[in-house]
Amino acid sequence: MFELAPGVGSGSLETRSCRAGARGSFLKAVDTKGKQEMAKEEKARELFLKAVEEEQNGALYEAIKFYRRAMQLVPDIEFKITYTRSPDGDGVGNSYIEDNDDDSKMADLLSYFQQQLTVQESLLKLCQPELESSQTHISVLPMEVLMYIFRWVVSSDLDLKSLEQLSQVCRGFYICARDPEIWRLACLKVWGRSCIKLVPYTSWREMFLERPRVRFDGVYISKTTYIRQGEQSLDGFYRAWHQVEYYRYIRFFPDGHVMMLTTPEEPQSIVPRLRTRNARTDAVLLGHYRLSQDTDNQTKVFAVITKKKEEKPLDYKYRYFRRVPVQEADQSFHVGLQLCSSGHQRFNKLIWIHHSCHITYKSTGETAVTAFEIDKMYTPLFFSRARSYTAFSERPL
Repeated sequence: MFELAPGVGSGSLETRSCRAGARGSFLKAVDTKGKQEMAKEEKARELFLKAVEEEQNGALYEAIKFYRRAMQLVPDIEFKITYTRSPDGDGVGNSYIEDNDDDSKMADLLSYFQQQLTVQESLLKLCQPELESSQTHISVLPMEVLMYIFRWVVSSDLDLKSLEQLSQVCRGFYICARDPEIWRLACLKVWGRSCIKLVPYTSWREMFLERPRVRFDGVYISKTTYIRQGEQSLDGFYRAWHQVEYYRYIRFFPDGHVMMLTTPEEPQSIVPRLRTRNARTDAVLLGHYRLSQDTDNQTKVFAVITKKKEEKPLDYKYRYFRRVPVQEADQSFHVGLQLCSSGHQRFNKLIWIHHSCHITYKSTGETAVTAFEIDKMYTPLFFSRARSYTAFSERPL
């Protein structure tokens, strides 16, 4: 006969012992199931890698059987492992890398490529030739030389579109094209000292792509059309009406220069002439511009442009005659535009917000300002890319 503790009955003891036994059996079952799942996944991994090996050896029928068996065990086994070919390129000695965190790697493609290249060989090489050749491959060049070549691709015209296309060649070029120094220099060239800090952006590349800016690989063009009443005929029976069409072209440069031209000529003949600042057009206006972002997060472009100065030859024909003195003056135009996006393209639209003419007389120093009314005659300018502008590189970034 035994004694029971105070407040504890035989029924409660039996209940506790039953609960403990059930919990132990449940944990044991979970542990057994987990081991079975791991064994199943390991078997599926072996079958999948065997299928890859058979496929590389040319035995496609055998490879399909192994693929089917592996996916029957674990349907998503393909996404749990990744494989990379060895630099030999003959299918022998392939190294396989488990991908336990595939989502995080693909979220940062740059880190993923860097890790893959580091795993492949101890000496990091950006790329490998696919075919044997007696000529020197570009992967032999030092990293400093490769980065200098990439700066020539970007050039002083900030052709970042060509850099993005170059990054699609291979993983090594993708890593070079994401070099922070290239994108930092591009941001400094566009915004100057106002982009010293990255906040709120996470990288220089994100700042260049997301922060509002004017585009340099083309021209902003607007077309204005209106109907003007003509003079009445001599007999008074009819009056002519004329349809007037003209274009405005604005071309921005990364160094802060801007060109503006108003002409009835169509873009096919004008756009090639605006490739450089030495345009062979007398009516072109040259000047400087700056970007300004107000408190309402609207980016505006302000420019001051003047007509090209031409040296007039001395006229000796009337040197003995007395001339009426002409008051000399400097004329400039002040332009204000609002930068915005339209459609799928970014920063491709300029809306007029200000246009005025400033005439400064040299003799008195006085300035006369004439502000033009922004009406329907000032149609928005839309960006048009010109591939010829970035076809050649004059200077590296």
